[in-house]
Amino acid sequence: MAFGSMNNGGRQSPMAEINVVPLVDVMLVLLIIFIITAPLLTHSVKIDLPKASSEPNITRAEHIELAIRADGSFFWNGKQVAFPTLSQRFKAAVAQAPESELHIKADKLVHYEHVARVMSIAAKAGLIRIGFITDPSEQQSSGHQ
Repeated sequence: MAFGSMNNGGRQSPMAEINVVPLVDVMLVLLIIFIITAPLLTHSVKIDLPKASSEPNITRAEHIELAIRADGSFFWNGKQVAFPTLSQRFKAAVAQAPESELHIKADKLVHYEHVARVMSIAAKAGLIRIGFITDPSEQQSSGHQ
């Protein structure tokens, strides 16, 4: 196996061609490894996901709508209430209808602290179904700038 030609009077010149045979061998081995291991990596877990529909949820009559404004004022089904009275109101609502839901309608500038306090008080009173009411038309009309 000669590395250069001997035509130049015994002077050896470096070989100018790249030997790609070892590269091809390595690539074929890697290809075979990936062909064998790829089906083993595609395992999946079977779960039943809920089906989503684009129809709005129809709420029952036994729900509480609590609106929170950016200035920290609270409105219980459209009537203004003080924050300290929320605990008693939640307990009375649960005593009257244990399956009642709380729908929180918060202004987009309300501090998270107010919403978190309301959720904590409601959970302590026994309201386990809490939802948030949003208006998608406001999100589309007020673009981010």
